[in-house]
Amino acid sequence: MTTNRADGRANNQLRPVKITRNWIANAEGSCLIEFGNTRVLCVASLTEGVPRWRQGSGEGWVTAEYSMLPRATSQRSQRESVKGKIGGRTHEISRLIGRSLRAVVDTASLGENTIVLDCDVLQADGGTRTASITGAYVALADAIKWGQKNGLIPLDKAHQKVLKDSVAAISVGIIDGEPRLDLPYEEDVRAETDMNVVVTGSGEFIEVQGTAEHAPFTRAELGALLDLAEGGCKELAVFQEVALSE
Repeated sequence: MTTNRADGRANNQLRPVKITRNWIANAEGSCLIEFGNTRVLCVASLTEGVPRWRQGSGEGWVTAEYSMLPRATSQRSQRESVKGKIGGRTHEISRLIGRSLRAVVDTASLGENTIVLDCDVLQADGGTRTASITGAYVALADAIKWGQKNGLIPLDKAHQKVLKDSVAAISVGIIDGEPRLDLPYEEDVRAETDMNVVVTGSGEFIEVQGTAEHAPFTRAELGALLDLAEGGCKELAVFQEVALSE
């Protein structure tokens, strides 16, 4: 593909991806994930017990919380804790991350344990929610290994696959009439169509969030965007696998 992108990438090319595991020494699982200039710290905390409504089920629970540092963007934003109210966007992204991870977890094999994924954006340049999902999976996988090693996940279930598949996410959009993969902020703000796509390692879709921001999109353009996203997530799955094997 030819391109007019400011960073010189092809339309089907990811930004440089880097995953640094064990970034937080105290956590059961953690990683710093970088999509270009977007950097997100993903931390997994595993505790015994589940929410009251799930007690006695024999199944675990996985949930997520998302936040952004005040100076993750070009201008300082006020902390939501100071405002005394969590914003709608924050709630939406937290729920998206949780849904995406639960889709690949066998909660029965997890036992009555809870894993919370905290995704904190250190620097934002587009794609913060997709980087969060991709990095959270790595932190989750390490937390599960920790739980098995330390006997929190029941021994009779330790050899079962708690993780049924991997999961990654990427943004795609139409800019200047061209479908493009992995949008930085500069492209995201002027995209005619903007999508976030969550895909398993085996190529199944978990979620597709697509919006015509400035112009409607055709069925053919939708197909082109999904193809780009599927290819991008396939590449991200390799980055995850390599990181977890180190």
